[in-house]
Amino acid sequence: MFGIYLKRELSRRKKAALVIAMGLALGIALVITVSSVSAGMQQAQDKVLQSLYGLGTDMTVTKARSAPTGNQSGRPSFDFDASSNDSTETQSSDRVTTQGGQTLKSALVTKVAAQKGVATAVGALSLNVTKVDGSFTQGKAKTDTSSSSSSSSSSSSTAGQQGGPGGGQGGSSGSTAPPQIQGGGASFDVNSYSVTGVDVTNQELGPLATTTITSGKTFTTTQANAKVAVLSTSYAKENKYTVGKTLTISGTKYKVIGIATPESSESTTDVYLPLKQAQTLGDSANLVSTIYVQATDSKQIDTVKSTIQKNISGTTVTTSADLAETVSGSLSTASNLATSVGKWLSIAVLAAAFLVAALLTSSAVSRRVREFGTLKALGWPSRRVTRQVVGESIVNGLLGGALGIGLGLAAAYAVTTYSPKLTAQLGNTGGGGGMGGGPGGGGPGRQSAASTMEIALSAPVSLTTIALAAGLAITGGLIAGAMGGWRASRMRPADALRSVS
Repeated sequence: MFGIYLKRELSRRKKAALVIAMGLALGIALVITVSSVSAGMQQAQDKVLQSLYGLGTDMTVTKARSAPTGNQSGRPSFDFDASSNDSTETQSSDRVTTQGGQTLKSALVTKVAAQKGVATAVGALSLNVTKVDGSFTQGKAKTDTSSSSSSSSSSSSTAGQQGGPGGGQGGSSGSTAPPQIQGGGASFDVNSYSVTGVDVTNQELGPLATTTITSGKTFTTTQANAKVAVLSTSYAKENKYTVGKTLTISGTKYKVIGIATPESSESTTDVYLPLKQAQTLGDSANLVSTIYVQATDSKQIDTVKSTIQKNISGTTVTTSADLAETVSGSLSTASNLATSVGKWLSIAVLAAAFLVAALLTSSAVSRRVREFGTLKALGWPSRRVTRQVVGESIVNGLLGGALGIGLGLAAAYAVTTYSPKLTAQLGNTGGGGGMGGGPGGGGPGRQSAASTMEIALSAPVSLTTIALAAGLAITGGLIAGAMGGWRASRMRPADALRSVS
């Protein structure tokens, strides 16, 4: 009986039902759009953070910055021999420095891994190599002979007029012109690139985790101290390196065994070496610049961070949440709009849609005084009348939910297809001296120079969002039905008779 009556009443009031459903649909569509755009912003932000973080990395540990003491200016110095007579002789010098100048003892990697809540930890050493090569050309000393002759002639004439031997000596002294240095100079080229030492026994965490070997192969566990190298695609292409060629750094030759393409175009590492080789190259035995940490539970990252900072003093622990705060640019602006303005706008529109649906339902009930009064006169209790109104409202809500989901999916598709690219700039995290994550590590100080990326915005719609939309549709129907049912339950059979008369 309930279903038959419900179907008949909805069929009779199609326009009213459609108006109520469309009001709910607009509010639900806006919620889906904002939720999907917010999810897209999060994905875009994660992509930016992956340029610094290795896959599976939850946080990184670096040494807290300290003010330089003494002569620790950090400026590179180069020594060249300018006394060579061979102007074609090329001189070269490599200066290898630890990025940021802050290092940790390798033993701390084991200590960090032993902390509660830590699944695994690996160390990496980030170096910067500044290569200067070129040659000197010595200048030649030349004397201006014409000036010397003129000066000598003038001096002799003056001496003759004076008629004394003393005057002749004075003229001879004034005839010598000082020599002039002509030509010479120096031509040097400066090239700087980054080197990262990786733990070859665990490459799934750390700098190499976000790269794909596109040529050759990666390190093996037996190459912990081998003189081999993996180059980034951009560095290899720029310097015309291929697998099998030799790369020389500070006189040490490394065989190129692989070319790695980073998942992010903003990777900061040019050359990857086994950690022990990088430590030898940078004169940093048993030292690392960054410790990559993976937590046992991603929901306990803040707790693990506090534990590490408490038990290991003098370190800075940076999580993805910390790093996300440094993302700026149009991505950050759009994210703020989606999470703040968009959220409150969705709430306002949804509340308005619920209110309009409730008012329209209540108004529809008012126009059905004769119907509900007659039903009560025939013996329908108030709860049955209320149930009938609520049932109609829930069906209207479900219809609005279906329309809203359709509109929301269309809006999300439009955002994904036609949205412009956003820019994201990743600056310094401050305090700890920068984020030491991602391909190439970029240990402390590495991110002082901001990195800019272009991100294509997407608007993914999850099943959770669709379930939320369905829940909102039912809620809207219940609210509207509750108001209309309350009004219908207060009607009396006499009201129906009064409307007839």
